[in-house]
Amino acid sequence: MSREYILAINPGSTSTKVAIFKEEENILQKNLSHSAEELSKYEKIADQYAYRQKMILNWMGESGITTSSLAAVVGRGGLLKPIPGGTYIITDAIIDDLHRAAQGEHASNLGAIIAKGIADAEGIPAYIVDPVATDEMDDIARISGMPELERPALVHALNIKAVGRRAAKDMGREFTDVDFVIAHLGGGISVSPVRKGKIIDVSGANEGGPLSPERAGGLPAGQLVKICFSGKFTEAEMKKKAIGSAGLVGYLGTNDARDVARMIDEGDQKAALIFDAMAYQIAKEIGAMATVINGKLDAVILTGGLAYSELLCRNIRRRVEFIGPVLVYPGEDEMQALAEGALRALKGDEKTKIYEEEVR
Repeated sequence: MSREYILAINPGSTSTKVAIFKEEENILQKNLSHSAEELSKYEKIADQYAYRQKMILNWMGESGITTSSLAAVVGRGGLLKPIPGGTYIITDAIIDDLHRAAQGEHASNLGAIIAKGIADAEGIPAYIVDPVATDEMDDIARISGMPELERPALVHALNIKAVGRRAAKDMGREFTDVDFVIAHLGGGISVSPVRKGKIIDVSGANEGGPLSPERAGGLPAGQLVKICFSGKFTEAEMKKKAIGSAGLVGYLGTNDARDVARMIDEGDQKAALIFDAMAYQIAKEIGAMATVINGKLDAVILTGGLAYSELLCRNIRRRVEFIGPVLVYPGEDEMQALAEGALRALKGDEKTKIYEEEVR
């Protein structure tokens, strides 16, 4: 049997997305759910490896896809040490750092572990693509204003890079020859200048930037410090307050832009104000990031789930279209992005990287 398929694996906190690709065509996809009761048996996220891998192999068997028909396996990259973006061969050093949770516990850490386990059994390559730990920031962008703190580089790199490549191709250009400001609009929002294919600064979905459906974005530092030391909240409660219970959820009680749109249609003035405030802050961040590339950019790109909202995109566009053309690529197709990265590596269109040689 010829090896013609690519298996893509994207673990989440309570599910594992899996897909089979033939070239760039997604021919089969499934969201494998995991109960809280089952996951509670494992002390560390990495300990879930065998359980999740077995579910994937069972799904493949039920779907009539054998591991002997796979040309490669690609997994979502996790919280590794800071590295440049790209497609990486999964090495033992990657697996060791993910088992040790070098940068923290996260479900995405399982992507490479499972991918390598399946691939090694077949003697085929295993990859990660533009992992969560992607760090291509210019040194000047790391300065925070307080010597004890460095601005972090965590960003929605997988989707930002995939959409950047797509937009460049649609423009008849190479990704490494164009300059964009790309706003990933999801539960968290990342706004980044992408210069010649590299993400050189980030707004930080958890650490700053615009308010989002579930996150506060940048906050007034003095008032925040005062709340933190008020004695009313624990550290865990403050983290939840800023990430998970803030943004649209905090103001309007929902993280769904469709619910907010209905509220606005029904005449809710507060919903209209808060939703436009989110667009206003996103636009301000796009403007700020445009200065990083001296205002000379080929396009502003809006992507992610929120980019399906015509109202939000319209409110952003009217504020930033003076900077450059505004392109909209709604959605967040991480599985496609993973498969495309593996395919570039298999075809030799992109030189694969070695983690140990790239760690910052």
